Amino acid sequence: MLAFDNQLTASEVLRAFHHDEPFLFLGAAFNTVTVILIGLSIIRRKADGMLLSLGWFAHLYGIRLWINSDLLHLSVPPTEFFHRLSAAVDYLVPVPAFIFFYFAGFLGKMGKIVAPVFVLLFLCLSAGSMLFGTHTAFREINNSVIVIALVAVALRWFRRMVHDRDSRVIGIGLLCFVLPSLFDNLFGPSHIEPYGFAILLACLGYVAAHRTLQRDRKYGELQQELELARRIQLSILPAAFPESQSFRVAAKYVPMTSVAGDLYDFLVAGDEQAGLLIADVSGHGVPAALIASMVKMAAISQRAQAAQPAALLEGMNAALCGNTQGQYVTAAYAYLDAQSQVLHYSAAGHPAMMLLRDDHVTEVTENGMILAAVSNAAYETRTLPLKPGDRLLLYTDGLVEARNSEGKLFGEESLAAEFRSSSELSPIKAVDHLIAAVQRWTKAQDDDLTALVCDFVGAPSSASSD
Repeated sequence: MLAFDNQLTASEVLRAFHHDEPFLFLGAAFNTVTVILIGLSIIRRKADGMLLSLGWFAHLYGIRLWINSDLLHLSVPPTEFFHRLSAAVDYLVPVPAFIFFYFAGFLGKMGKIVAPVFVLLFLCLSAGSMLFGTHTAFREINNSVIVIALVAVALRWFRRMVHDRDSRVIGIGLLCFVLPSLFDNLFGPSHIEPYGFAILLACLGYVAAHRTLQRDRKYGELQQELELARRIQLSILPAAFPESQSFRVAAKYVPMTSVAGDLYDFLVAGDEQAGLLIADVSGHGVPAALIASMVKMAAISQRAQAAQPAALLEGMNAALCGNTQGQYVTAAYAYLDAQSQVLHYSAAGHPAMMLLRDDHVTEVTENGMILAAVSNAAYETRTLPLKPGDRLLLYTDGLVEARNSEGKLFGEESLAAEFRSSSELSPIKAVDHLIAAVQRWTKAQDDDLTALVCDFVGAPSSASSD
């Protein structure tokens, strides 16, 4: 009698295996897809919502096939926990599907509302099954929602199939999956739904791969364009200030992004005169960089007014007004005459220039209206005597407005202290010192950083005799 029971049990196991063989294979294939998609995300070093949700979808459906197999039912005692787990997995399967359609943009404008509602509903059904056991009400809610969702999604895609290739592919997959799924949810389990799911998964995989490659290609093109824009912007910045008997000048520009809106220029660079311009366009990125190029051209067009800072800013303002698409520009310009040993300075809404003389820092302020705001804005020029050994600092507001982890500004006092401590450094080391001090202060750079330092050595004749 015992031998007969053993033979009967072996026969049942073999029969169950042959019955479940295609579904066990499909379950393994679906989980293999999951591993491939996760590996692809790891290789790309980027968490892709479409790929990960598709992998989750394939994994849950594969697990569902294994759990519902006759072979597993023969191997695992029919405990209450097993029944609850099986029902919970069934309710979880649609969750990643809705997430996939959301990330793929197929839910339309209502996706932000529809996807969370359905996801929350199925999560509640899954949690309810684990906590309270399997209930007919849970199954009826699940079946009703699945039918409504499948029909609604199918109708939406069939309307879009004519105009969009991805929609046509999705439509084919949905058709192959919806019909057996509807039959399964309305009339009971079928044996063809897993094959329909395999077709749907293949279609979704094609769409995900197509959109991912398309997005990566566009991202690559955008990166190339940004790199070209960065090189173009760097090309509009002047080369190093030429060798001069009277001046030692250095500048450093650290953009927040690949391209940005800070600008400096040497409108005059010689032994006897130096014209130093610094400007800051509101905003960041490509728009600010484009406006910065316009500021550069506006400054060059006013080079004839280089000895008169107020007139130069007025001319720049007239050239820019109405052409900056609502973005404003702050600027400061200093003209140094070595022979007369005077400094002429004017600014347009820009942070005050700093003068380091005899180990004491003084702010030089002469501010008018920001550029490109009012067409008839007027500016004034402030004139100061120059002494050999004077050091000037022009900078953009990114230095003083940098915040630390507590939200505290770096501020003018800290910048003045760092500027004073740089008195024994060369101009190039001084700008490096100032930028580094700000970068140590802030954890994340949230604005462009530009600093320009100019040392007045003395009149050309004095420099020669020395």
